[in-house]
Amino acid sequence: MSAMEAWRNEAVSGLFEAVLRLETADEASAFFRDLCTLGELHDMAQRWAVVRLLDAGMHYAEISNRTGASTATITRIAQWLHHGEGGYTAALARLHEVQSPTPTEEAR
Repeated sequence: MSAMEAWRNEAVSGLFEAVLRLETADEASAFFRDLCTLGELHDMAQRWAVVRLLDAGMHYAEISNRTGASTATITRIAQWLHHGEGGYTAALARLHEVQSPTPTEEAR
């Protein structure tokens, strides 16, 4: 196993399986609050906010002003967004599917 793949193990797989079993935002909220410190939750939420703003085409300085993330952090997140495992891209695509009206809705 390469150093890049070393994080993939049984414990991490078990965590992902647990997350995938959650059915509602309330369940996810309770699970992540029990699992993470408030600082960890803040950091993850900030990273996700940065991803969404990068996806919207916002400049790094404005993202930093809005989220409080440093431009170094934003640069790292942008690297993962564009050259990472594809997780950010998949999550963004799912959000866009939910937020975009279907052709039937557009015709109304």
